[in-house]
Amino acid sequence: MASFNLTTSDPSTFSLMGIPGLEAAHVLIAIPFSVFYLIGLLGNFTILFVVGREQTLHKPMYLLICMLALTDIGTFTSIVPKALFIFWFNLKGITVGGCLTQMFFLHAVGVMHSAILVTMAFDRYIAICNPLRYTTILTNARIAKLGLVCLIRAVLFILPGPLLLSSQPFCANRIIPHTYCEHLAVAKMLCADITIHTTYSLVIVFVVIGSDLTLIALSYGLIVRAVLRISSKKVHQKALNTCTAHICVMLTSYSPSVFSSLTQQFGQGITPHVDIILANINFLIPPMLNPIIYGVKTKELRDKVVKYICRI
Repeated sequence: MASFNLTTSDPSTFSLMGIPGLEAAHVLIAIPFSVFYLIGLLGNFTILFVVGREQTLHKPMYLLICMLALTDIGTFTSIVPKALFIFWFNLKGITVGGCLTQMFFLHAVGVMHSAILVTMAFDRYIAICNPLRYTTILTNARIAKLGLVCLIRAVLFILPGPLLLSSQPFCANRIIPHTYCEHLAVAKMLCADITIHTTYSLVIVFVVIGSDLTLIALSYGLIVRAVLRISSKKVHQKALNTCTAHICVMLTSYSPSVFSSLTQQFGQGITPHVDIILANINFLIPPMLNPIIYGVKTKELRDKVVKYICRI
């Protein structure tokens, strides 16, 4: 693959280096990036298409799955196209405004994704612990309002980061050793103390993810308590089947995210290219797996997807 080496020296731009130390393998690294991106887009757009076409799927649970699919598409699209331009064509330049915009959308989508997982846990709690009132408590209109709350929450939590960065001067060295504009990587180019940025990042990780995981744990604690009060094994199995997809999505979403965040903050001994690869896995694997998990584990959705595949 030809390399155009269009790394800019314009002071109004940054230069994304991709994965430092593995420049010779960039073209090969682009292959799994492309494959994961295409699989993820296909899976998530399939879910959006099927739920949109099928009136029987216009229910709170499937609307939440669609919201999750939209955040997955947003996560992918925030980083993969630019990363592929770096890997294939060596197009490393990105404007300061473009960099801060990418950073905002990437992290805002992540916070919204987490909030939707909390809402899904609440949905499962109502479905199992209060099934007779499920349709009155969780209407489609109420789910739409909860989605709007998730969006506003994400904007309020993430917007201060780019605003703080835009108000401070950057040094002459504007090289970002990453595939995307990660908050702390950009902050390290400031000609100022970055303590406020490291503190802000830690607060976001522990307050947002911490509070969301606490609420999810509370929901599942109440679910387990309600299920254990019933002696029927059939009921136990049904409850487990109802929650399996959501539990799997949580594991794929939070595990790499928490690990990546902690390595960025405390993993001084980790090789830089390993840290960057882990960060990219965090944004590549979950959006690809989520539609597969829901497509396999949710029978009603799986049947509708198979119906449309058979028509092709």
